[in-house]
Amino acid sequence: MRARLTAVGAGAIALCLSGVSVFVWTSPSGPIGQVSTAVQAVQEGVDLKSERNGLLSALVAVKGDLADSKDQVTALEQQLAAAKQSLAQAQAAAKNQPPPSRKPASSVPPAASGSSPTPAPITAPSWAELVAPASRYLGIYTAQAPFNWGTYDDVSGKIGSQPNLVGYFGGWDEPFRGDAVTRAWTRDTLPMLTWESRPIEAPNSQVDEPDYSLPRILDGAFDDYLHQYARDIVATGLPLAIRFDHEMNGNWYPWAEDNGKGMPINGNNPGDYVKVWQHVHDIFEAEGANQLVIWVWAPNIVNNLPSTHKTPEYLASLYPGDDYVDWVGLSGYLRPPYKPENDFTFDYTFGDSLDQLRDLTGKPIILAELGASEIDGHKVDWITSLFEALAKPENDDIIGFSWFNLAVTTYVEGELATNDWRIDSRPESVAAFVDGLSKPEDDFVLDPAP
Repeated sequence: MRARLTAVGAGAIALCLSGVSVFVWTSPSGPIGQVSTAVQAVQEGVDLKSERNGLLSALVAVKGDLADSKDQVTALEQQLAAAKQSLAQAQAAAKNQPPPSRKPASSVPPAASGSSPTPAPITAPSWAELVAPASRYLGIYTAQAPFNWGTYDDVSGKIGSQPNLVGYFGGWDEPFRGDAVTRAWTRDTLPMLTWESRPIEAPNSQVDEPDYSLPRILDGAFDDYLHQYARDIVATGLPLAIRFDHEMNGNWYPWAEDNGKGMPINGNNPGDYVKVWQHVHDIFEAEGANQLVIWVWAPNIVNNLPSTHKTPEYLASLYPGDDYVDWVGLSGYLRPPYKPENDFTFDYTFGDSLDQLRDLTGKPIILAELGASEIDGHKVDWITSLFEALAKPENDDIIGFSWFNLAVTTYVEGELATNDWRIDSRPESVAAFVDGLSKPEDDFVLDPAP
């Protein structure tokens, strides 16, 4: 039986490789080929994307079922990399621009005889390439990354793809962590810092942080800190996304303006949030850091907010303006307790919130923090719905998502409950994820997991 499976797997791989080889070697201009017109480039991009995803699916199957076929896996990985490169060139030709490079060429002088080798410089794509990516981002939050990649890589191996974005958190009692950014870019991965104007160890249940109130920030109490932070970003010289003071339309963080019942939070006033965002952005601009920072304005989904916070008008009152924002995002979870109208779909979770964002701005959208609980067994359906929704043309402005890959125990309506948000919480959840990533219409172009 195992021999038969091996033969079948080998045959499938041979067909995949033959398809790629035919495309590559019969193109008019050599092994990679040139795209002669925009129409031809688009078609080749579609074909290559299908080939790439077929190869990815075959690779996952071979690794799982034919672990002993190492030579076959190696050959398949090489062809997958070639197909991905061809796809990038076809997409770039279709847009009439050079293909983006994840590792731009860099001149490194040879080491003098007898000296230690000069380390290769750490490089990244340009800010413009990152803001308007050619394919979607797949991000993951873990408890340690980018400082420790253990869990991150374990999950990557299970889904068969290497994510290209890593999310992490920082507080205003911390200096800029340049090592987080450099460690991410050594793996060709965009770092996205959730930067909270409070101490990093502050519990989520603590709303009152008078030392970090919005009026105090506006009075200049943190200006020296902010200038130094921006200078340190410039000194590091690598791009990052900053999701600053997220979920501001809720009532659970000290940078929120009111509690939904007409009472201020943390001494804040209406309009302070926008002023603080613009103040921080202006300091970064003065220091030259905005050439490296992607500013991510990311409210919470509106479903479970106080009624006064659900309206488009309230969300608009918190928006700093298009000149101060590069991406808009959302935090959204499938979490109990479930309302009767919850049908456990992408549209129920994100639909109303996306409508409000799109009425507010035309900026690219990232689902900056999302996850699904295993409680009551709806997670697989929700993951499936997520990827189905990303395939729809009306969601082409969604440039990716970042999954909150942790299990968290908190009080829900007075009772302790553990929500297992992890991708690998059970095999069925992993399978749904793999299936979604392999769909060409979802526009994920990812390297195989190491």
